[in-house]
Amino acid sequence: MVSKIDVSKYEKKMILRNIREGDFLEIIEMQKLCFRNMEPWKIEHLQSHLEHFPEGQFCVEYDGIIIGSCSSLIINFDEYDDQHTWNEITDKGYITNHDPEGYNLYGIEVMVHPDYRRMKIGRRLYEARKDLARELNLKSIIIGGRIPNYYKYAKELTPRQYVEEVMMHNIYDPVLTFQVMNGFTLKRVNPNYLHDDKASLRYATLMEWNNIDYRATMLKRQFKTSFPVRITTIQYEMKKISSFEDFAIQCEYYTDVAASFQSDFAVFPEIFTLQLLSFLPEKSPSLAIRRLTEFTEDYLDLFTNLAVKYNVNIIGGSHFVEEEGKIFNISYLFRRDGTIEKQYKLHITPNEKRFWGISGGDKVNVFDTDCGKIAIQICYDIEFPELGRIAVDRGANIIFTPFCTDDRQGYLRVRYCSQARAIENQVYTVLSGTVGNLTDVENMDIQYAQSGIFSPSDFAFARDGIVGECQPNIETVVVGDVDLEILRRNRRAGSVRQLKDRRHDIFSIEYRQK
Repeated sequence: MVSKIDVSKYEKKMILRNIREGDFLEIIEMQKLCFRNMEPWKIEHLQSHLEHFPEGQFCVEYDGIIIGSCSSLIINFDEYDDQHTWNEITDKGYITNHDPEGYNLYGIEVMVHPDYRRMKIGRRLYEARKDLARELNLKSIIIGGRIPNYYKYAKELTPRQYVEEVMMHNIYDPVLTFQVMNGFTLKRVNPNYLHDDKASLRYATLMEWNNIDYRATMLKRQFKTSFPVRITTIQYEMKKISSFEDFAIQCEYYTDVAASFQSDFAVFPEIFTLQLLSFLPEKSPSLAIRRLTEFTEDYLDLFTNLAVKYNVNIIGGSHFVEEEGKIFNISYLFRRDGTIEKQYKLHITPNEKRFWGISGGDKVNVFDTDCGKIAIQICYDIEFPELGRIAVDRGANIIFTPFCTDDRQGYLRVRYCSQARAIENQVYTVLSGTVGNLTDVENMDIQYAQSGIFSPSDFAFARDGIVGECQPNIETVVVGDVDLEILRRNRRAGSVRQLKDRRHDIFSIEYRQK
């Protein structure tokens, strides 16, 4: 009797999946084998790919080994010159220009391990891209393809002649021939496409595959002339009150003001809930803060209801919260759909440590809203430029900074840094501070503020980079419109382009996310 054969020992599993962080080193080593005389990816390139467009990064795993991979991003190709370079189309490999609302999937690299070629690995990766384009309802896939055999014919043929010969199957080119066989058509030949592609003499073919299943839809951005977002930032007066109800009345009043202007965001200041201590008998700062944390649930309930009732997203200033025996300074985003997010203050001032024993958070968050991606950096955090760069690289268009300062010098540190972040990151920034005084609350006796809304500095924006600002040291609001479409265009084609012109080859920021 013949025993049953165990077929599992003959199985070799081939899996096509999205790239994960644990694949980075294998991919880089494979790239060194595939493109021996070209610069390989850096870890920060691949990290940026996953941050901006994880679903567009594929690999093929065979028996636990990565044997092929490809990378891509989404763009509106009409916004780019036909004779673009690889660096222009990919932001030097970091794809921070990835546009989720774009129409075209742009492939920036495909590679197959030399030991595993002729196993249809490249075709699997191309089919994955086509499936993604269909799933995301994109018009087409565009690629800038190398012509690595051209150096053999450069003395005899121009790049155009070489490409024509390959397309007629008179010459074999491992990249162009493969792309033609996979349904891509030639648009043009680009010079100086990839600076280290010596085999192609830096030429590349611009190829396109059209998605015949594409459905025209109004859901995508139709090259808007504007995308205004209205912001009301509140310069909140710290004055003695007798109950939480008094506090709630003051907060609802300002939310109502913001809603009456049809604002998308209402912004309250840092630790303005310290006003609640004005009716509590505890005088010791450290003990008083513990008492203040007892109002956390009331605070959350109040602002959730206000955001929904008045149909406005609220940056709820910040509030001291006790978690696992530690006190944190936390700013909450109350969306108008009733959902809540939070950002911990990361850098704690000497004053906060000495008087209140505050602990710092450890994560930079970027939040999705119905008005695009935003970040919150509480007071002292705006004075650390790395945080602004990280937030913008992760998609933030507006950085909100609730703050609390007791003198003009402290205020100006926050103000100047906020405006610097707006310029260096081509982003809008918003300040909301406290004024008035709390004579009965230790360490909160005086306040100084001039709240405002700031923009980058270029022709498309307000002359002094100031969208609007309050008069200093009075209880008031300022309302201003920021335009996300103008911001997008400025990043693409402004007088200066701080985001695009960064020298990734000589410096980078490493974000150690916990």
